[in-house]
Amino acid sequence: MTPAGGAGEWLVTLLSQTLRMAVPYACAGAGGIWSERSGIVNIALEGILLASGLGAVVAHIATGSAWVGLLAGCAVGAALGVVHALAVVSGGADAIVSGLAINLVAAGGTRFMLRALYASSSNSPAVPAFAAAVSGATGGALLVRTLLDPLFLAAVAVVGASAWALAQTRFGLRVRACGEDPSAASSTGVDVRRTRILAVTLGGAIAGLGGVALAYDQHRFESGMSGGRGFIALAAVILSGWRPWPLGAACVGFAALDALQIAAQAETRVAGAVAQALPYVATLVVLGVMGARKRRGEGAAAPAALGKRNE
Repeated sequence: MTPAGGAGEWLVTLLSQTLRMAVPYACAGAGGIWSERSGIVNIALEGILLASGLGAVVAHIATGSAWVGLLAGCAVGAALGVVHALAVVSGGADAIVSGLAINLVAAGGTRFMLRALYASSSNSPAVPAFAAAVSGATGGALLVRTLLDPLFLAAVAVVGASAWALAQTRFGLRVRACGEDPSAASSTGVDVRRTRILAVTLGGAIAGLGGVALAYDQHRFESGMSGGRGFIALAAVILSGWRPWPLGAACVGFAALDALQIAAQAETRVAGAVAQALPYVATLVVLGVMGARKRRGEGAAAPAALGKRNE
């Protein structure tokens, strides 16, 4: 069933929703690539999305500036990246345990902060976020608003800059060297610990941008609003072979399933309930396929030192 404007209008609306929903996935995934290309597993993306989203809204409410909120959200993401990096690189903690701890603290901590600041454990007051470039309820207007949204443009820039930096800059080369063979990198004078800490911190800031996008899209922070997006972004990282441009394509694919889910919810209750599981079912299917390809020696390999301690 399509809206009154016809199939074309429906498709344009679906495209705009897909691109808008891809932003948190792409930012979290790009942050995960920086971390994991340095050799540090990062399952804390879910917690970073949550905490940075709240940080952005709190700063936005306090200052009245969406830009200050954006910077605050990225700063919160970077801070959690530092915590994760120091715990793993300097403290010798298991990366999975550290990431899980950050996720749990973020889930409980954001509820606590909501109640402490706004007397609610469910959501914050509304924020205007960035002003819309154009008005109107048509699919074309929605698409233009999405394409001109500062956070969508930032996500595209982040993915492109990550691809360029990892391939063309000295820092990117060092990050990749630490993820492939830290012993060889160290023998050439690379400070593996410092490089990994910087890479995970940068990844946290980029993932924090995704949390800002998530909160600004809803014009408020809602408890648990990340809804598993950090884990889906991590699946997109694996699907992309730890490469930024394929990551962007994978994130658009997952976002399309989200958009279809919303469209299905407008039909029947049963269809909506089934559609809600689509992104998660797709994630399990992708991981299963990638695991099978890995066993056959096919597909892009993970960084050789991913998950290994400093050498």
